[in-house]
Amino acid sequence: MSACVDDVESWMRSNRLQLNTTKTEVLWCATSRRQHQIPQEATRFGNDFVQTVGWVRNMGIYLDSYASMKIRVSRTVSSCFSVLRQLRSIRRSVTRPVLQSLVVSLVLSRLDYGNATLTGLPGRELNRL
Repeated sequence: MSACVDDVESWMRSNRLQLNTTKTEVLWCATSRRQHQIPQEATRFGNDFVQTVGWVRNMGIYLDSYASMKIRVSRTVSSCFSVLRQLRSIRRSVTRPVLQSLVVSLVLSRLDYGNATLTGLPGRELNRL
């Protein structure tokens, strides 16, 4: 692990980058059999410590340490249902074409965003979407 940290520090120095510990998180990825080997404490980079987390969000796509995409699917389903509940409250106030347009723009766009990351996902997760 320290060799990896040394490589990161060296790469950052050579590219004139400085670590911002308030915005940086470490995500260790491993299979479910190896999850117990992942360090849970903060990772040291030089004199700084960076918090280890179980999932991160990058460009609106949630990634977890299992690479299972369960958090991404759960967050997407939750946000889509939230929008559908809000649209339900106005459905009698707008015409059907307007409602369909809102569903396409507000719900389907969320389902389509980053869908290439869902390739190879088990059917039970895809069915939730």
